[in-house]
Amino acid sequence: MIQTPDIVRPPRELIEALAEIGSATTAGELHRLGIRDPFIHGPVAWTPGKAIVGPALTLQFMPKREDLYSVDEYADPERQLHRHVLYHTQPGDIVVVDARADMSSGVFGSMMLTYFKGRGGIGAVIDGCIRDYPHAKELGLGLWLRGVTPNFHTQTNIIPFAVNAPVACGNTLVMPGDIIVADDDGAVVVPAKLIPELVQKAGAHHEWEEFTKMKLLAGGDLRKYYPLNEEARAEYEEWRKGQGR
Repeated sequence: MIQTPDIVRPPRELIEALAEIGSATTAGELHRLGIRDPFIHGPVAWTPGKAIVGPALTLQFMPKREDLYSVDEYADPERQLHRHVLYHTQPGDIVVVDARADMSSGVFGSMMLTYFKGRGGIGAVIDGCIRDYPHAKELGLGLWLRGVTPNFHTQTNIIPFAVNAPVACGNTLVMPGDIIVADDDGAVVVPAKLIPELVQKAGAHHEWEEFTKMKLLAGGDLRKYYPLNEEARAEYEEWRKGQGR
């Protein structure tokens, strides 16, 4: 019987605190915390307008070698590790897949994604493809993909190899249990140990940007309000008091 590890999930309140921040602010603040490029390159939003934040379940694919893996789509299902990563799903989880940027294998189809949705999963970031996209997009999941294909997961070049191990998704390291922040700008990886500090810094950044957007929309001077100069900072602090913050 195959045994695969679960992930350690951070406290729910920390995840919820990141939910309003967005991938751009998250990436910028992570850079200031020493993470040069947390962006997952390659997968793009296939469900425009969807934004998700949650812990990463991880699945690693490797090149197919027939002497090690010749399983057909429906043969011996419990050998198929793409099923096992989904067995770990808890509400709010995101599945992140290093599919080697392969464009000819559909990592998940509508049945697997329906199961994932039923378990409370909220999205998938896949450096590769899914199949059954017309049905998958109706599930309400957030999907960040390289593309779609009619082929099943092991039909051509790759095989699922490891569950909840470190993966290189879009050539970006994702550790099991890291937090993914994904929206129409793309998907960003938040190292688990940096979450508390990021919540504090990104929350403050988001708040002053809210004030700045209001001022710029009203015709305010870009040189004064972005970034805030000393005079604008004093205005911002008064505005915060008026907001009860």
